[in-house]
Amino acid sequence: MKATPATAGAGDAPQGWRALVRSSEIGVVVLASVVGVFAGLIVLAMSLTTQLLHELIFGLAHGQRLSITTTIPTWRALVGPVLGGLAIGVASWLFFRRRKQPIDPIEANALHGGRMSLRDSVFVALQTIGSSGAGASVGLEAGYTQAASGLASHIARRLRLRRADMRLMVGCAAGGAIGAAFDAPLTGAFYAFELILGSYSIAAFVPVMAATFMATVTHSLLAPSLLAVEVPPIGPIIVSDLPLVVMLGAACGLAGIVVMRAAAFVEAGFRRSRIPTWLRPAFGGLLVGALAIWSPSVFSAGHGAINLYLGIDTNLALFALVLLAKALASSISIGSGFRGGLFFASLLLGVLTGRLFIGVLSLAFPNLAGHETLFALVGMSSLAVSIVGGPMTMALLALEMTGDLKLTLAIVGAAGAASLVTRRLFGFSFATWRFHLRGESIRGAHDVGWMRDLTAGSMMRIEVPKIAADATIAEARLKYPPGSTNYLVAIGPGDAYAGMVPPGALYEPDPALDEEAAAEPAPRTVRHLLRNPDRMLLTDMSVRDTLKLFDESESEALPVVADRDSRRLVGILSEAHAIKRYSDEVSRRNRELIGE
Repeated sequence: MKATPATAGAGDAPQGWRALVRSSEIGVVVLASVVGVFAGLIVLAMSLTTQLLHELIFGLAHGQRLSITTTIPTWRALVGPVLGGLAIGVASWLFFRRRKQPIDPIEANALHGGRMSLRDSVFVALQTIGSSGAGASVGLEAGYTQAASGLASHIARRLRLRRADMRLMVGCAAGGAIGAAFDAPLTGAFYAFELILGSYSIAAFVPVMAATFMATVTHSLLAPSLLAVEVPPIGPIIVSDLPLVVMLGAACGLAGIVVMRAAAFVEAGFRRSRIPTWLRPAFGGLLVGALAIWSPSVFSAGHGAINLYLGIDTNLALFALVLLAKALASSISIGSGFRGGLFFASLLLGVLTGRLFIGVLSLAFPNLAGHETLFALVGMSSLAVSIVGGPMTMALLALEMTGDLKLTLAIVGAAGAASLVTRRLFGFSFATWRFHLRGESIRGAHDVGWMRDLTAGSMMRIEVPKIAADATIAEARLKYPPGSTNYLVAIGPGDAYAGMVPPGALYEPDPALDEEAAAEPAPRTVRHLLRNPDRMLLTDMSVRDTLKLFDESESEALPVVADRDSRRLVGILSEAHAIKRYSDEVSRRNRELIGE
């Protein structure tokens, strides 16, 4: 039976919608706007659900913030995170025991062309809600971006969008989610550019801004003050403050490295322990609950705590202790298996670092008193740059929170210092650090997946001029006359690769070989002419590794084998063809970047 249009695309969007989005820039902007609306709704739903869990689990009044509530009964502070951790651990074990770990937006755009699993993304969002709702010291931002990006990727697949457009939709969704979370569309846009897309381009600007604007408007219309941060008066910023601002940025870079190392250290400790995987979050929840008995600021993301510590006037010991407790709680939460991110936690840690920094300096230089809010905001942005990445993202967050351009310029300098220190001494953000620990060489969301997809197997020629390694020179000359082939592969039993044979060598006189031939009773064979017997390409070898092997072997062509053990010949690839395919792909990515 011939497939009709109705049956052939049963799981896909209507043809008209696909044509509009794929052929029209306006269609892409419209789709980005729709994605932005969905992102705003996702942020709202997740935030309200998490707040409801806080009220139910910890007995809070409606609208009361968990991280600034000092009247939580001790039993609730302990039991809530433990039971929440147990639920998260069991659910994660059941869901992922036969599935791979979910792909986040950065990895999706870097390696998979924006392809994400909607089912996995929904489960991660639910895990994040459960983790933060139970009091784990993690933020919802990772869940926001995961759910929104997963939905955008699903829509893009249904519309059969091209790789570049699918990556763009994932960036629009993630940026929209961050924009809605902070009521900051510019922050969301540059989050998409710096952290999800890996680059800024004119072609992507309008869709990304449309998505972040629609997400922010959607969230603001439905819940205008849900995640609002109240900033106290900042005071004048003078030139003499700038060196201290840059020093604070560098200090935040160091602090960020410590936090990321601590999270990895705790995670490694749990792996080495005998605690079952499904029980680790409950154990981590017990530790977080114990810390929260002393200070509730360690609970959850810390939205209320940021407002508190931006304006509170207290002693330095409290700032230092809360800073250590929050860093420890976040490391324990991430390391034990709770799901969430460190975006908002890094903002709170930065506020505490900034207050501690200026407080210590004020002891020696009393004239610095009154600059607490300035240095708290600088610390907030700088530590977030170190852990999350995105210097312009965090600078614009400060601008949209305060509307102060001078403050933003100061933060740009501090963010640059934090980024430089982190990159030089550590080399990763928190997300890319976790990729590194898994063995992935991802330093950002730049699209490098095409380099892995462009393999020797996809570039090779299947028709291979070959001859048995034990064939005589005369047989080889008869089968391959001069000029009949540029490459010749010698094979052994079972088509096993034996080596490359330069076709010209079949006809070149070689006195040494002639002397050997005269001394031997048997005729000379092709085996005397073999080159690169141990240099071979594998079908799954990336174009980068392929070109590297060509460089090392100094050969114009190499065989492609099924595996190193059998050495079974499946194709041949020339260096010239590999370079051409690589150049074509680079040109295509560059055209996508400028919107052609």
